[in-house]
Amino acid sequence: MCLATTLVSAQTSQQEADSRTVLGGGDEYLSAGAMAILAGQYDDGIRLTNLGLQRPQRAADKAAALSNLCAAHAAKGEPDLAIKYCTESIAINDHSWRPYSNRSYAFYLKGMYDKAQEDLKVASSLSPQARQVAQIRGMINERNLRPSVIMEEHQ
Repeated sequence: MCLATTLVSAQTSQQEADSRTVLGGGDEYLSAGAMAILAGQYDDGIRLTNLGLQRPQRAADKAAALSNLCAAHAAKGEPDLAIKYCTESIAINDHSWRPYSNRSYAFYLKGMYDKAQEDLKVASSLSPQARQVAQIRGMINERNLRPSVIMEEHQ
């Protein structure tokens, strides 16, 4: 299941301006990188986003770009890189739900369900209606609720 399109999406609401993905108006590389990630072209999105990050950026744009890198690496099944980028994004802007949600998914990929739940709790407190948060919560719950069967040896 590919979650990049749900992990990276544009926000139009002014109240969520600091939680947005970098699209339009800002650096053209960051915008193109976000669009490539949305389209599932993760390697191109990562390359373009990294090019954009080589230029001076506003803190909010840099945090959003780092969260986008996190989402792309998580979608590629590279949770360690994803966690690194999300942690950098959170260090710049800890009021955005996206890097917490993205990092939660990366922790999920690593089987670190307690850490995934912790980040998901923060993401949910920042954006209770975000469908990505509900989607990841469902994945974690499904994984945690799977029955296990213990077989007895017969002699």
